Amino acid sequence: MTDPKTLSIKDFTYSLPEDRIAKYPLAERDASKLLIYNEEKIEEDLYRNIAVHIPSDALLVFNDTKVVEARLLFQKPTGGVVEIFCLEPHEQYKDITTAMLQHEKVLWYCLIGGASKWKHGQVLEKKITFNSNELILNTRYIEKEIDSFLVELSWNDLSLSFAEVLHLFGAIPLPPYIKRVAEFSDTERYQTVYAHYEGSVAAPTAGLHFTETVFKKLKEKNIQKDFVTLHVGAGTFKPVKTEVMKDHEMHAEYFTVSRLLIQNLITHLDKNIVAVGTTSLRTLESLYWLGVKQSTVNSQQPMEITQWEVYDHKEKMISTKEALENLIKWMNEKAIDNLTGRTQIIIAPGYQFKIVNGLITNFHQPQSTLLLLVAAFIGKTWKNVYDYALGNNFRFLSYGDGSLLWRNS
Repeated sequence: MTDPKTLSIKDFTYSLPEDRIAKYPLAERDASKLLIYNEEKIEEDLYRNIAVHIPSDALLVFNDTKVVEARLLFQKPTGGVVEIFCLEPHEQYKDITTAMLQHEKVLWYCLIGGASKWKHGQVLEKKITFNSNELILNTRYIEKEIDSFLVELSWNDLSLSFAEVLHLFGAIPLPPYIKRVAEFSDTERYQTVYAHYEGSVAAPTAGLHFTETVFKKLKEKNIQKDFVTLHVGAGTFKPVKTEVMKDHEMHAEYFTVSRLLIQNLITHLDKNIVAVGTTSLRTLESLYWLGVKQSTVNSQQPMEITQWEVYDHKEKMISTKEALENLIKWMNEKAIDNLTGRTQIIIAPGYQFKIVNGLITNFHQPQSTLLLLVAAFIGKTWKNVYDYALGNNFRFLSYGDGSLLWRNS
């Protein structure tokens, strides 16, 4: 069996011409092309017909996170521009939702463009008119971290939450490979139609193709849907710069799932569970391992999965049903209906899937952890899938086309 730690990222690459990267979405979300991979056979269709390719009684799990306007531009008195890209809240907040609901001020980890122009402790100011009043947003450079900067953001209208402030002052942060300035249309199109909980700096792009028409067709076929919430961080675009995977640090992300979702998974274990997007898949597979941990550790331990622990503790594996029931039991003890956790799980060839047997996903960058996940899911035939997509005019990356992949049995 493959040891993911020893994998060379150079084995997971392909040539992606610049003109195959979709710079804009199609006019109609569900008009995107859909590649279907099943038992090593490939066919194609459109997303609006995806229900045809999914069995009745299947469960589709979507990520209902909402992208926030995380890109802020400040101008120094001298004229220089400082760009602030909000990554994640300071650890003093219990989760992203709590941080987003802060009033008056908030501490945030950020990437900074033009950091050399910004002195420690210096306050930058940005003003707009809102409801006939002057709204002022200040940001102060607190300290440099290893991969980011800690800044304090404060504003003068105490009735506004930080989420509302970002909406007023910020811009949607398009992925770095979409080499253009965000436009007004991106505010809607770089967002799923079911986006609900604010906190992501990148869209769960597999869901961008779904429309109410598609949902209607799924319902008519008795295909159920449910939701997880995983707030996508900028780490999703973090390139793998190490030669072997054991030296790469996977990004961690917060997620929330409901008791109903876990019960729904238990009901569908003998049917088909389809993750819409890699974020949904990482969340669902993390649930199994959290359930495993609940049978071996103190229930007071934080709900967290680190990068390699799913490969290091295989001797502790239990049935999927038992693992999920452990989580229900834990929630009953805590008298809670929603479970919030943090996952750093890296899914790469050698991983044994416990919950998901179908994946809807876009086409990912060469030498990325997302491509590793696809390779883990369908094996070495990932190369055939990508060769087919490149040879048949599929559009790649966030605004591109996508695929429905069935795991080899």
